Amino acid sequence: MKLARASGFRAIVLSAVWQDGASAAADVVPLRRAVDAAVREHIRPVLAVYQFSSATPADATRRAAFATYAAALAKALPQVRDLIVGNEPNLNLFWQPQFDATGGDQAALDYEALLAATYDALKTEDPHLNVIGGALAPHGGDRPSSRPTHSPTQFIVDLGAAYRASGRTTPIMDAFCIHPYGESPRIPPTLQHPRTTTIGIADYPKLVALLTDAFAGTAQSGAKLPIVYGEYGVETQIPPAKAALYTGGEVTEPVDEATQAEHYVEAIHAAEQQPNVRMLFLFHVVDESSLEGLQSGTRYADGSPKSSEPAVQAALDAASAR
Repeated sequence: MKLARASGFRAIVLSAVWQDGASAAADVVPLRRAVDAAVREHIRPVLAVYQFSSATPADATRRAAFATYAAALAKALPQVRDLIVGNEPNLNLFWQPQFDATGGDQAALDYEALLAATYDALKTEDPHLNVIGGALAPHGGDRPSSRPTHSPTQFIVDLGAAYRASGRTTPIMDAFCIHPYGESPRIPPTLQHPRTTTIGIADYPKLVALLTDAFAGTAQSGAKLPIVYGEYGVETQIPPAKAALYTGGEVTEPVDEATQAEHYVEAIHAAEQQPNVRMLFLFHVVDESSLEGLQSGTRYADGSPKSSEPAVQAALDAASAR
């Protein structure tokens, strides 16, 4: 947390991974230490509660258990005011099934039910909690015959349809989250995707239009729904002097640190100009040590700053001052 604050970050996302039989009482112990450390450094703690596809809460019993778990964590961590429900439910890594037997969007239907149940449980615990839905991946195939995933574009349409079909007369979220990664580290956040189903930072008008159409005329805000960019990262090459800190092999084509700095500063400036955007999270603060993971921090795996860090910190400081 001290490194995060030194790098200019004002908020940080903490993870709670639910599974069958998960105990909020047990899981809250390390989370409380992390929350306390964040608060001491004047960093806003945000909690993401999600699961992997092997524990998809797609039935009523699992939904209730997930919602109870999230509400228990919220009660035990009163300094956490923002909770993200789910993680990339449009990908089969985190949610299965994605499609029903006829090729329909089963994931959006089931996720809507989970989000509604968790929203109600959290608001019962504290009506002032900020419940953030979506947390969608920026890409997806929409093809049940191949790798079963959904694009964020189609998932938002289907989420709105599921909400309307439910007959619900109260909201299911206070904000909407998406992870607007580029297709590769070389893709700048300024690239728009007007003819595809991908959603990046530069596709803000498309995202707002989708949310507007999905929820227009319902109890769920769409056009004015606050937006959270929950994960955005640009992986960097590791210099020989730091190679010993890392293991494994790269699975992408990372960029130099100057390009990372440029992309991060562009992303910060773009998010500032988008009226509905409330938060942008860079993923990570410190690199993962496994090269199969993400080396997208502004600091190496040992916590020392990359050459990109000063420019990013300056952009964050300027944004905070405005």
